[in-house]
Amino acid sequence: MLVKDAATGLHAIIAIHSTHLGPAAGGVRRWAYGSEAEALTDALRLSRGMSYKNAIAGLKAGGGKAVVLADAPKTEALLEAFGEAVAALGGRYVTAEDVGMTDADMVVLARRTAHVAGLPVAAGRVGGNPGPFTARGVAVGLKAAVAHKLGRAEVRGLHVAIQGVGSVGGALARALGAEGAKLTLADADAARAARLATELGAAHVGVDQIMGVAADVFSPNALGAILNEASIAALDVAVVAGAANNQLATAADGARLAARGILYAPDYVINAGGIISVIAEYLGETSLDAVNAQVDEIGPRLAGLFDLAQASGEATDVVADRMARRLIGRQ
Repeated sequence: MLVKDAATGLHAIIAIHSTHLGPAAGGVRRWAYGSEAEALTDALRLSRGMSYKNAIAGLKAGGGKAVVLADAPKTEALLEAFGEAVAALGGRYVTAEDVGMTDADMVVLARRTAHVAGLPVAAGRVGGNPGPFTARGVAVGLKAAVAHKLGRAEVRGLHVAIQGVGSVGGALARALGAEGAKLTLADADAARAARLATELGAAHVGVDQIMGVAADVFSPNALGAILNEASIAALDVAVVAGAANNQLATAADGARLAARGILYAPDYVINAGGIISVIAEYLGETSLDAVNAQVDEIGPRLAGLFDLAQASGEATDVVADRMARRLIGRQ
């Protein structure tokens, strides 16, 4: 669905991939795309990823995604216009915050649609910013990958190179640092990476260097399509485990990682913590403790997936994709 509103400058795309398991759920991101075609490609890739993510996480939700092109200032009027577009879909799509959007923005959307989550909540309540839940899931998933690949039961002394230290990557860095991991950080905002490195006693490098750092784990937590033939060849790690969506640039890149002996935690499996929280908030059917327990299941889920991939000799992304397609009726 292409959405344009001349009065506010809104230029957006809402992509619905599947409603097989429930309403298409996935956040809205605001980004400076080079063209409408580029935005459409991103929205379609992200919506498919949300279908797969929600299905494997066992959620009562299909997959969708929205992108807002940063052609105009993010005003309340523009956000309300986007909320009206979501409302016009009659509940087929449920949105929440993603890159470039905040929980305060969701409050503005909620003036025009009930089909929104990620709204601010009181402490101890289900909902709010999904970032901390995503970070929690990535942390447990990273530990499952390290246990499988390196036989290590804890992260103390583990060297993790983290690309992107915003809401999710920053929370992940703090969690791993608190458990004694050795960290190397990088972010497009170099000053932010430097501040966090000082806080945690970590190293920091430029964003053009982080994928070449010799470490145990590379954790991508920024934008996607960063794992390609050239970057995979330059990796010096045993595990790739991070929150970024659509990390593989092409369908062949999962096999490239496997051929190099690098264990890949499929992005839509490991980063499901945020959408688990969002759907729990939207459906209003569980407690915060139950949400955290559901997020923590990401670890065992990945462990099982790694075992299946090892037994079949297939790349982990191939095994995960097959599982997800079966769950949404697209074998």
